[in-house]
Amino acid sequence: MVEELIRNGVEYFCIAPGSRSSPLTVAVARHAKAQSMVHFDERGLAFHALGYVMAAKKPAVIICTSGTAVANFLPAVVEASKKKIPLIVLTADRPPELRQTGAVQTIDQVHMFGKYALWHCDMPCPDLSIKPEFVLTTIDQAFYQSVRNRGVVHLNCMYREPLAPTPTATPWGTYLGGITRWQKSKTPYTTYVTNFEGAPIFDPAPIVQRIDAIKNGIIAVGKLSGEAEAAQILGFARRLHWPVFPDVSSGLRLGHSQEGIIHYFDQILSSSKAQAKITVDGIVHFGGRLTSKRFYDFVERKAPTEYITALNHALRADPLHKVSLRLECAPAQFCEQVGPQLKGRPAGALYKSLVKANDMADAAIEKFFIDDERLCEPRLARLVSQMLPKGSGLFLANSLPVREADMYADYKGPAVQVAGNRGASGIDGTIAAAAGFARGLKKPVTLMIGDLATLHDLNSLAILKAIDEPFVAVVINNGGGGIFSFLPIAGFGDVFEKFYGTPHSATFANAAAMFELQYARPQSARDFAKAYAKAIKSKTATIIEVMTGREENVLVHRKLQELLAR
Repeated sequence: MVEELIRNGVEYFCIAPGSRSSPLTVAVARHAKAQSMVHFDERGLAFHALGYVMAAKKPAVIICTSGTAVANFLPAVVEASKKKIPLIVLTADRPPELRQTGAVQTIDQVHMFGKYALWHCDMPCPDLSIKPEFVLTTIDQAFYQSVRNRGVVHLNCMYREPLAPTPTATPWGTYLGGITRWQKSKTPYTTYVTNFEGAPIFDPAPIVQRIDAIKNGIIAVGKLSGEAEAAQILGFARRLHWPVFPDVSSGLRLGHSQEGIIHYFDQILSSSKAQAKITVDGIVHFGGRLTSKRFYDFVERKAPTEYITALNHALRADPLHKVSLRLECAPAQFCEQVGPQLKGRPAGALYKSLVKANDMADAAIEKFFIDDERLCEPRLARLVSQMLPKGSGLFLANSLPVREADMYADYKGPAVQVAGNRGASGIDGTIAAAAGFARGLKKPVTLMIGDLATLHDLNSLAILKAIDEPFVAVVINNGGGGIFSFLPIAGFGDVFEKFYGTPHSATFANAAAMFELQYARPQSARDFAKAYAKAIKSKTATIIEVMTGREENVLVHRKLQELLAR
């Protein structure tokens, strides 16, 4: 199984220690080409693998023993499924004679992940009567399903004792006799060939006609596959002279200063007067969904006649039920086939006004932070975006960090690769996923994360010792769940603080010491800049803890919004 996975191109195996999974663990440990990560927490391990796949752009394998260890994979499986990330799950299980008998560490693992696994196989115990060809073709199908359909596959592997590689009386010597061809080769037993990549799957003429009919259009851009795809979309936008609304995950929000990219579209849409002046009858949306809630509120209110989306999977991505044309194709493929046939047009009033508003917003934010030097959360997002090493990685935790970066990051800073767990958008497994992202990217990575998300994944700080490149975790500690302070429930004082604010008094200096990490706690923007500059060059991962206040952060946001609205 392990040899065939490696022949298919898998390199990275993430293993949680356990007895029942010993056959798989030993196979990985003894394979010269297998790269491995061992972590005691199955939930963190699975998120680590997920982060690796985000950066490496190839499947990873997660392995665990039987019982509740399998259930701990579920949060990451859900995230991988939502993000269309190829993840191969190998879970060890007890043999069939022990199922439903009350045997220790035996639960129903078959279809444990439900619909979140797009393909599943309950692998029987190794036996002479089961041909090795079955094992190899099952692995080949699992790999193909994961890559072709971009998702999670689950192989539940039953094993009888002995589990360690001890000699047995079973005559395995001739077992592989029928697969001599495979033994002599270095390729998979079954090779799958498909022509879905780049194939012309639609007639561009009617699409061109519909886009040409749009008088005032906007291009919305979510998560893309990389720089090449981003460049294709910019070319598409230049031909139409349509403004581009880039999500922070798109690759166009940071390090791109070309005219027409409206980096602060979320802030512009925060002004009701500005919104009233924006007339839009068409939107072309590339890639995943946007972080900005204001964008979707805007779409809901304006109800454009055309809402065209291009995504490289078949599932619905239409939370507002506004999409008029849905194309299953890579955004780059859409631009290549449709873009050259569109009528070029000059910049219109919408384009010019949004470009001007974007420049005004940038200047206003800069002035605000010159006048107010507090190390608040919006300022922190801006500082990080300015100081990131070019080409490095930025991993944004859910709740406030991703929103702060989306709203206030400085687009004039360096271009970086941005990632986050934005599939199901939970706070679990963030440190582990960021560590996996660093392992796959093989470049310095900065994680921006809140205090509750850090507490939620504290075990995964142990993984950071295995990261070879500089890794900086900027922990924003506001003593609770900061995002709830922005919601209507914050006005209900009798229930808010205890049940939503989630107050705590934890700080992370001792956690850093426990896991042998560097630690800093800057008091000012200048102190932060010094601490970050040192940490991003360190060979040991660093926690930079920034103490903020939840109420103060709400006031800072309010002042910024008032300034931008004016």
